[in-house]
Parts: sequence; structure tokens; C-alpha cells
Amino acid sequence: MKKYDYLVVGAGLFGAIFAHEAVKKGKKVLVIDKRPNVAGNIYTEEIEGINVHKYGAHIFHTNNKEVWNYITQFTEFNRYTNSPVANYNGELYSLPFNMYTFNKMWGVVTPEQAEAKIKSQREAAGITEPKNLEEQAISLVGTDIYEKLIKGYTQKQWGRPCTELPSFIIKRLPVRLTFDNNYFNALYQGIPMGGYTKLIENILENIEVRLNCDYLENRDELDKLADKIVYTGAIDAYFGFKYGALEYRSVRFETEVLDKPNFQGNAVVNYTDAETPFTRIIEHKFFEFGTQPKTVISREYSSEWKLGDEPYYPVNDEKNGELYAKYKALADEEKQVIFGGRLGEYKYYDMDKVIESALSLCKKQL
Repeated sequence: MKKYDYLVVGAGLFGAIFAHEAVKKGKKVLVIDKRPNVAGNIYTEEIEGINVHKYGAHIFHTNNKEVWNYITQFTEFNRYTNSPVANYNGELYSLPFNMYTFNKMWGVVTPEQAEAKIKSQREAAGITEPKNLEEQAISLVGTDIYEKLIKGYTQKQWGRPCTELPSFIIKRLPVRLTFDNNYFNALYQGIPMGGYTKLIENILENIEVRLNCDYLENRDELDKLADKIVYTGAIDAYFGFKYGALEYRSVRFETEVLDKPNFQGNAVVNYTDAETPFTRIIEHKFFEFGTQPKTVISREYSSEWKLGDEPYYPVNDEKNGELYAKYKALADEEKQVIFGGRLGEYKYYDMDKVIESALSLCKKQL
């Protein structure tokens, strides 16, 4: 008899939810994580009384009532609404693209005028079937907005020209002929009060967790502990990069405490010109309507990923898709191991989709 029914590798959102549900069903579970803390990439650290999003801004949003009801049982969420601002060489524009943006850009005041402007720019560019991100963006919002608010930002984010990026990346871009500043078209939205780390700690309450424990380095002894393993780490690393490494984009953060109550007046400001080296500045206190005397900001620099860096965004192009399919075939042969989450499935997951995926696995397994 093994000591545990499940060994969960990774104390992020996916692993924590699976562990919670398994324990509820009477299973014995051990959760391990190679980091010194739980919560994975949604980890928040308290600095000057402010919950700082250590691995970039995480804003919870969903249209799935079941997911919302599930996650809000563990902590209360505030009413934060994501309304980023775009800074192009000192000119400020509303994101998502809406009537405020179109008015500032072109002086138009009615939805009809905005629509006509976009249509004329689309026609002038001669785009009928968008073949790449640049053409998709121009067909959605016209050339002026593409040049000022999309092109530089996207090239910094992905490290390649917009003409080399697939059009689907920008299909989710919110474009509205209204004055609605809410970036997400989601029924439920907010940030856990007290930060995401507290949320994950609540989900993992009364569950055995070992931190600073690297599964891949101690695999032989850890495998002996449990009947089944739920693995949320990188799928290619699990197989020793047998077919080569899957590609990601990474992000580097420069975080500083400022001795002033307010730096930019908003949680998120995107720098959309090509010359500014960072993509955006996050002012963490405004995720929770903070009134602290100081403020904490993080500049985000998008970077090419290399082995050893923190993987953030999977590069879901054709080449990586084919490589992932090879690893997925190997994963399907592992009878005792279940692969899940962003790294285990090599997917760009929003948090609500991670929860959906974890709950769906619980239904199958438990």
C-alpha cells in the first residue's frame, strides 16, 4: 500500500483545486512545489501593505457562473474592473478600443462616424481576408489605431513583427462603439481580497504541502509515495526534453516601492510605442482600491524564453503545436500520471479555464 492516493506536483490553481476536491472525497493527497511558496504564477506578496502580483497582473473574470460560485466559496472577491490605459509617447488612450479612444484619435463623436472612419481605413489598406496579425488589426480598428496602439506593443510582447504573427492572437481584442471602459466582456470579475496567495492557502487548508521540493530531481522516491500523480509542470521537462524544448515567451519585472501614494492613477498602463523598452507598468495597490501612503510599481519587459527562465506564454504556432502533439502522445501512455494546467497542457489558459479544466478532471478521476 502506498502512503497517498495522489501526489500533486505544483501548488498553483490547478493543483490546489484538484487536491482540495480529492481530499473532500476522502483521498490521501500530498502537494509538492519546487518554489518556497504556494500559488504558482498567481502568487501575491505583501509589500508596504500592498498585495504585489509577483508574476504579472492577474485579474479574475468569467462568464461561467459555476466557476464563479466555486472560487468565491474560498474568499471574497472585490469589484475590480479591468480598464487599462494606453500611453503612446505621452498621449493617453482608453483600452479597450471604444468611443473614448476613437474620439481622442479622430475627433469623432458618434458610433456611425467611428465606424465610417474604420471602414475607410480598412478599404484604403485593401484588406479582405486578413492573413496575419497586422491585417487582422487594421480590419478591426483601422490603420491609425494599429500604428499607435497595437503595432509597437505587440512586437515588444512577441519579439517578432506583426506580419509574422497569426491573426487569431488579436481576434479577442475588444472593440466597442460605446463608452464602456470594461476590458473584459465578463459577467463576473474581481480580485480576491487579501491577494491570490491567501486564496490558494484557503483552498489547500488542512492538506499536506511540501515546498522547496523539486519533483524532477527527486522523482524516484516521490513516485513511490502515491498511486497516481497529477503533474502540472512543463510536459517537455517531464520527458527530459526528448524531442526538444517547447517555446514560450517570458517576462522580466522591475519592481520598486515609491514614497508617494499614487504614481499613475490606474492599475495597468500599456506603453504602446516601440521605443519604450517595457510593455506596461502595473501599480498594484489599485487592484484592491488601496489607500496606503506608499505605492509599488512593476515595469514588465517581454523577453525571449530560454531554458531555466520562467515560462509564461506558450508560443502556440504550428511548429510548437506539432512538438506538443509528440509529447501528448507520450503523456497518454503514462498510466499513473495525469498532466494538467497551463504547462502540463501547453495552453494559454485564463484562470477561469484552469478552474474548469481542474473540475472536469475531478469529475473524471474522483
